[in-house]
Amino acid sequence: MPAAPNPKSSAQPVRVLVWDEQQPEQRAVYPEFLGRAIADHLERQRGISVRCAALDDAEQGLDPRILDKTDVLVWWGHRRHLALEEARAEDLVRRILEDRLGLLALHSSHWSRPFIRAMGKRALQDALAANAGKLSANAERMVVAHSPPPFQPPPLEGPLTPSWKWGEKGGWPILEVELPSCGFPVWRRVGGPSRITTLRPEHPIAAGVPASFEMRESEMYSEPFHVPEPDAVIFGERWESGEYFRTGMTWSVGKGRVFYFGPGHETYDVFRQEIPLRIVTNAVRWLGAT
Repeated sequence: MPAAPNPKSSAQPVRVLVWDEQQPEQRAVYPEFLGRAIADHLERQRGISVRCAALDDAEQGLDPRILDKTDVLVWWGHRRHLALEEARAEDLVRRILEDRLGLLALHSSHWSRPFIRAMGKRALQDALAANAGKLSANAERMVVAHSPPPFQPPPLEGPLTPSWKWGEKGGWPILEVELPSCGFPVWRRVGGPSRITTLRPEHPIAAGVPASFEMRESEMYSEPFHVPEPDAVIFGERWESGEYFRTGMTWSVGKGRVFYFGPGHETYDVFRQEIPLRIVTNAVRWLGAT
């Protein structure tokens, strides 16, 4: 299989920080933790340099001096999303907006503070663009953003987020934006095998990836996924029981980029398999290209 083009020369490697919450359950499949398994693979790839970090490290693994030397952040989190300090999440999103950092969010990281905040920024970006003709020069004063209850799955029949509508406050028009919950109403730990289809084979993240492939084990996530409309849906995942999920999506956020990749669970060997690791490698190179 051909490799994805490397956007940087060997003299300028893509600098990657693999951040891992490090759940103890991971050790059943990843003795040195899941993040270390991903890092070990990336370290063997041309044009990539790698560091590892964990939630319990000093500075919660997010020392600004290290982030200043990081192009791409690979994020694995699941059970301890609230343990991350909000100021650190804000700093990460600020770096994404300024194109100083690309974010690759894996599996349960859809509910991580960095991903939720990045998707909120993209939702506001979309709302402002869609209503540009109605907004005054003081557009930011006309926008009121509403955050959904944190870490609560949306109801199956409830309204999709993000969304926006025009309202009124104190006699002045306001644009009310419902920020995305970044969740979905249905999931199942034991999803059985799933089949992933490559929907955008021309995208650099899909380079060398088959038209379709099977995941032996993958926790089942099902649409609707409450996130902003993506720039590209690269992979779709379907289970034998019929559920479907947009399992690989990209967004531009400010000047930066975000990629979400859904397959996984900390006790499944997803990140020991060739194709998921190829996708991670391609994504790192794509995110690090800007």
